[in-house]
Amino acid sequence: MAQLTTSPGRALIVGATGIIGQTAGRQLADLGWEAFGLSRSGALSVPGVTSVTADLLDPESLATALAGTRPDIVFITAWMRNATEAENIRVNSAMVRNVLAALEPEKSVKHVALLTGLKHYLGPFDNYATGVMADTPFHEDEPRLDSPNFYYAQEDELFASAEKNGYTWSVHRAHTVFGYAVGNAMNMVLTLSVYATICKELGLVFTFPGSETQWNGVTDVTDADLLGEQLIWASTHPEGQNEAFNIANGDVFRWRWLWPRLANIFGVEWAGFEGEPRPLADQMAGMEDTWKGIADRYDLVESDLTKLASWWHSDGDLGRNIECLTDMSKSRKAGFLNFRATPDSFTDKLERYRAARILP
Repeated sequence: MAQLTTSPGRALIVGATGIIGQTAGRQLADLGWEAFGLSRSGALSVPGVTSVTADLLDPESLATALAGTRPDIVFITAWMRNATEAENIRVNSAMVRNVLAALEPEKSVKHVALLTGLKHYLGPFDNYATGVMADTPFHEDEPRLDSPNFYYAQEDELFASAEKNGYTWSVHRAHTVFGYAVGNAMNMVLTLSVYATICKELGLVFTFPGSETQWNGVTDVTDADLLGEQLIWASTHPEGQNEAFNIANGDVFRWRWLWPRLANIFGVEWAGFEGEPRPLADQMAGMEDTWKGIADRYDLVESDLTKLASWWHSDGDLGRNIECLTDMSKSRKAGFLNFRATPDSFTDKLERYRAARILP
């Protein structure tokens, strides 16, 4: 078994332009790691991270791009959404398999951390939250669901490569992410902030878009910085070897408690759940010109609404008709004690978006 690197070495972040990829890259660079950020676009602007460009579905381009990177630790944070779960499995398992195969010749890897999420417990998009067997809070030792799931396929690729090549692994199951990233809309903080900004601009009511279950039930979320910290911890500590970990902030809340507080931050009137969900995709349809006007007036760096707000993704999380929260005991018992208070997590990311002139 490869010896873990506990001091700064060389790291590879796969999916480096995503929320978690950007976050982990910043953290590794700050800690003194020589970090490489792999993405298909190559549009990475994280200081201290060397951009590497390749198509994860093209083994030859990967092998060429990754030659000489020789990472000690690898974070796989990339995934690609497809029309069916069968395609999700085919594409996303191939991405993991191709990356790990491209790194084999140089035999440098000591640990690979794979980011997945709570669809491990809830099921895939095709069969979401219909066959859940586990009670909340979800625990890492729950058995896999019967339905096909690209997370399981990615795990199996990781396990097989780790056994073949003699390195350790970890799997990190995040909930809804509160994060800061440039050029990535898969983020509830940015989506809700854009929504609230448009509501203020037009005098609309900041209306909770989701289900009665999510409005009244207990839930949790995952701060992107906290997730990055856990990825690094698991990759550099023996207690993180060959384990799956939930990762959430460590507190729980109800949206009926948090929603008025968000409305107060933005200075807008609010409404809670009233009889049926009111999805953001419906409420915000046709708002592209409105946002462009806001961006022009406040000299914001991005006037394209579609590059900031991911209505469907937040609608999916807030529209669930099942209670959803995770247990963090395993991670804490293993020695990872970091946490975030969720309201502070939201305001921290909001302030960073404002400072970057992404939000007014």
